[in-house]
Parts: sequence; C-alpha cells; structure tokens
Amino acid sequence: MDTTNSKNHIALDLLAFISLVFIAYMLQDFLIPLFFAIILSVLIYPIVHYFETRLCWNRIVSISIAITIFSAVIFAVFVLIGFQFQEMVSKSDQYYDQIEQKISPLLTQTEKSTGIDRNAIMGSKELKIEEIAKQNSTGIFDFIATSGSILGDFVLSPLYMFLFLLYRNFLVSFIYKATVRTCSKTKMRLILGELYKVQQNYLLGLITVMLIVGILNSIGLLLLGVDYAFFFGFFGALLLLIPYIGIIIGSILPALIALATKDSYWYSVGVIGVFGFIQFLEGNFITPKITGSKISLNAFVSILSIILFSMLWGIPGMILALPVTASLKVLFDHSENMESLGFLLGEAKEKYFSNKAKNRLKIWNKIRIQKLKA
Repeated sequence: MDTTNSKNHIALDLLAFISLVFIAYMLQDFLIPLFFAIILSVLIYPIVHYFETRLCWNRIVSISIAITIFSAVIFAVFVLIGFQFQEMVSKSDQYYDQIEQKISPLLTQTEKSTGIDRNAIMGSKELKIEEIAKQNSTGIFDFIATSGSILGDFVLSPLYMFLFLLYRNFLVSFIYKATVRTCSKTKMRLILGELYKVQQNYLLGLITVMLIVGILNSIGLLLLGVDYAFFFGFFGALLLLIPYIGIIIGSILPALIALATKDSYWYSVGVIGVFGFIQFLEGNFITPKITGSKISLNAFVSILSIILFSMLWGIPGMILALPVTASLKVLFDHSENMESLGFLLGEAKEKYFSNKAKNRLKIWNKIRIQKLKA
C-alpha cells in the first residue's frame, strides 16, 4: 500500500513539473518581462531607497528619477555603440577593398580548382554594408521580435519596474497574508531577505564577469594591434548576456578589421583564438566561480540551468537562468519536502572532492605517529 502511494506521489509530482514547464513556455511573453523587471527593480532599489530616505523625496518621484537614470545609462551605452559602428560603416568600402586584395589569390585558386565564381563568395563590389543592412532590415527585426519578444521586454519591463517599486510594501503584505498558514511572518521575512540578497549578488557577479572579460578581450586585441580594441573588447563582454552565440558575434567584427588592416591572415586567426580562449575561461572558470558562487550555485548546475532555460525561453532564458535558479534554491532550502533539491543546487563542500586513498593514507600516518609516541 505504501509503495502504491509512493508511486502515485511521484507521478503527481512529475505531472505537476510538466504542467509548470508547459505553463512557463506558453506564458513566456508575460513571464519574461516580469522576471526582468523583478531583477532590475532589485538593481535600482538602493537608488530609490536613497532618494526616499536621505533626500525625503516622494516615492513616485524617486522611482521615476531612478528609472530615468537607469534608462539614460542604457541609452548612452547604445549610443556609444552606435557611434562606433557608424564610424566603422563609413570605412566599409576601404575595409572591403583591403580584404578583397588579401584574399584575392585564395579566391582565384578556389575558382580554378572548384569552378565556383569568386563573386558568389565575395559578392558584388558595389554592394555596400549600408545596402546590405537595408535589404535585410526586415529579417533582422523579425529575428529580434521573435527571440523571446525582446522588444516587448524593453517596453513592458520599465512599467513593471515602476509598479513593483511603487507597490512593494503592499506586495510584501500580500505575501505575508498568503503564506500565514504555512509559514510564519518571521520566516517569510527571512526568505524574502535571502531572495533580495541573491539577486543583488547575481547582478554584482555579472558586472564583475563583464569587467574581467572586457579587460581580457581588450588586452588581447591591444597585443595584436587591432583597431578599436577597447570597443570590441567590452562589446564582446556585453554580449555575454547571450551565452555561446554572443562570443561568435563579438569575434567576427574585430577579426574582419584585423584582416583588413593587418598584413597577415594570422592576426584574424589570433583574434578568434583570443576570444575563443577567453570564452573558454569565462564559461568554465570565471562565470561558474564568480557568478555561481555569488548566488550559491555549483558550476554544474549553473551550466545546466543556462542550457535548459535557453531551450525553454531562448536568448532571454539564458540571461534569466541563473537568477531564477538561485531563487528556486532559496525556496527549496526553506521547504522540508524540497530541501534535498536545494542541497543539490548548492555549492559542494570540500569533502565531496577529497581523494579516498589520500584520506586513508592520512589516517594510517596518524595511527603510525600515535604508535611511535606510545
């Protein structure tokens, strides 16, 4: 009888999990901007709190100014990126001619050996980058619009941020009332405090990783003598928001610039090699150690969560994977039924990495020393 109940319980848990994943997939256009708003609200809350407590400003005014400052910073970053791209686009004809001259012998040899027309590879010389952008603008915007409704996220998230910050005390009181039968107010206050701390630590870790990767990218490009080294270095770091794909996008442009401005193909190969090596360090050491440790997730779970959330929500899912998983860990840690899952998601203690043979040797040495003393 107990076995039957246990099987039924497992079946119900599995059904509940599948239902939850299905709902999360179907409601992604609603949930993604909502989660972004929660995380970004945590980011700007200290500013809002400062305005309200130190400057004694009205809550609505404080929130509005904080969101405006945040939006202005994001806008300034995109404007700087736009100016740099515009400068590179203005030199596109020069870069095109230089690249064509360097790979012309290779194209000629390819045309002789395979019969493939070189124009089919390089395209028409009259086709400028501006024209390519115009011809493909519809496809570019369709890609952005369908990648987890990114445009909708940018529109809805500031609105949700404003409402979250405005009604924060009201929402906390609602949580207390909704959980009064299953959790004491003191315990719920502790859980909410840990959730807030987790998000703050995640954002701090993410910014730290971007700075480290941006500096490493820039140093690598400076050593190779590539133009716009700091721009490409930190632009590649910014694209860490899109794991795996971002590094490919970030390395293509500096590799082409190196091919156009340097006298050897190896500079382009070097650019790709530098970005690839730094991406390897970031994915396997920097992010799991810095961001993963900041939010108390082990490296294995950090990588798996990024993969699974990317399958569920695409590119926005990659960005949200770690903070959402870390929040789930906090909830699991405070649930008797889910405590084992919280343990699985957390950092593994040193004893789980110990060598059994080495431990036995230590014990044997202790016994031998005790015998010698006796």
